[in-house]
Amino acid sequence: MTARFPGRAAIDSYGAGGFGFAGMSHRGSILTLPSGIYAWTPDPAALTQEDFALPLAEADAIELLIIGTGLAMMPLARLRAALRSSGLNCEAMATGHAVATYNLLLEEKRQVAAALIAVSHPA
Repeated sequence: MTARFPGRAAIDSYGAGGFGFAGMSHRGSILTLPSGIYAWTPDPAALTQEDFALPLAEADAIELLIIGTGLAMMPLARLRAALRSSGLNCEAMATGHAVATYNLLLEEKRQVAAALIAVSHPA
């Protein structure tokens, strides 16, 4: 995967099936990692540990991975347990809340990352 944007950036907007960040826009879901912001194409209804290969590869540089699950919170207990056992601390929440939490923690200079499923409109 090639980074769309190298490095960290706040998410300026979300909705209409994508995200705005660093003066750019991206249609579709994204991963925001220490190494950059990447296009992400998981099946939102069936997230698996394999969908998180990139965050797992950078787990040593990530204090918390926030998973934005779309318009509503999805129960991801098994996935969260699998990611945690692989060394990646994570929390799941609706994408709107995930964007706000990511931006706040990023502003606090925390080692935060996010896996954000795109939504059609903000909640």
